[in-house]
Amino acid sequence: MILSPFEWTIAKRYLLPGKGEAFIALVASISIGVVMLSVAMLVIVMSVMNGFRAELLDKITGLNGHAIVQAYGGKLTDWEQVLKDVKATPGVTQATPLIEQPLFATYNGRAGFVLVRGNTQADIARLKDKVIAGNISELTPDSGNVAIGSRLAQDLGLRLGDTITIINPLGRTTPFGTVPRQVGYRVAAIFEVGIYDYDEKFVIMPMADAQTLTMMGNSVGAIEVKVDDPDKVDQILAPVQRELSGQAVVTDWKTINSSLFEALKVERVAMGFALSFMVLVAAFNILSSLVMLVRAKTRDIAIMRTMGATRRNLLKIFVTTGFTVGAIGTVAGLILGSVVLYFREGIVTLIGHITHQDLWDPQVRFLSSVPSKADPVEITMIVLLALGLSFLATLYPAWKASGTDPVEVLRYE
Repeated sequence: MILSPFEWTIAKRYLLPGKGEAFIALVASISIGVVMLSVAMLVIVMSVMNGFRAELLDKITGLNGHAIVQAYGGKLTDWEQVLKDVKATPGVTQATPLIEQPLFATYNGRAGFVLVRGNTQADIARLKDKVIAGNISELTPDSGNVAIGSRLAQDLGLRLGDTITIINPLGRTTPFGTVPRQVGYRVAAIFEVGIYDYDEKFVIMPMADAQTLTMMGNSVGAIEVKVDDPDKVDQILAPVQRELSGQAVVTDWKTINSSLFEALKVERVAMGFALSFMVLVAAFNILSSLVMLVRAKTRDIAIMRTMGATRRNLLKIFVTTGFTVGAIGTVAGLILGSVVLYFREGIVTLIGHITHQDLWDPQVRFLSSVPSKADPVEITMIVLLALGLSFLATLYPAWKASGTDPVEVLRYE
């Protein structure tokens, strides 16, 4: 919509009311503020929800892969051939054997359940950037060294060089019954994945040591698989599932964490829908401010009509005035949302200090920090929603202004 110099001049005049029109200016300012806050809230919430899902998926699949091939009974004896077949499957980028067994650990009178994880040397090396203390390269076969999660270290009071005792209840059989197998391991490294449950439970050791501890011989517990497109993991591994039918089961990340990711999906949709009503409220604010402006400017409108202004001129003037209020609020909302997302960690910490509450408890949120991932498509949809509702809110007041009868208004002037 192209405005003439006359139309643009009047629109600017109405966007900046005079001294006697302070109340109209206040209502317009409130409209801008409501649009700004609604857009900012939508951008912040959707970005945090997207970031939470992406970060959770990245950390879960970074340690567990996109899928697990696990034999019935928990032991994969012919895993070398299965590994070879999986690697040859189109779309598979990485496949590696592993052992993961829930056991019991003790140290200095403290005890707790742990997940002992046996990895290949290549997989252990990939944890290097997650290590916060010690040296992950010291985890070699028969070295007696392990790496533990940071939360587990805190819970048991473990430090580098301490010895953690891991107990396997399936130990040696004696005339007096089964004697649990107890093996001490030196803590050579402490890592932090960023997911509370992993950092609290995992004990990483070389594959050979895990096989000895769990008495699995040359077998492995499962094969971890990564693919080039995580969202299509079920389609990519469908041939593997058919080939191993009756021998092993393929479980992908969607199935393993289905309840968690479904809950995130539902919450994301619900939050987006609920917060969209804030934009609708902002549009009603624009409508109310324009209605007040039209009533306040009825005499001016009548005079412009007598001077030759057409209904189309007035329609364009008031639509531009209201739409500009919505556009300013939308841009301000994008800026505010970006600033809040950039300083999100500091803001959460500050609010926590003020309220004396832990707003981001890793035990509840799974992740150790507040994530964020802006989706350009979603942000574009938010902007279009705000601008579209702002435009619709201007139509009725603009139509009323354009329909003003100058004869009726100026009859008694």
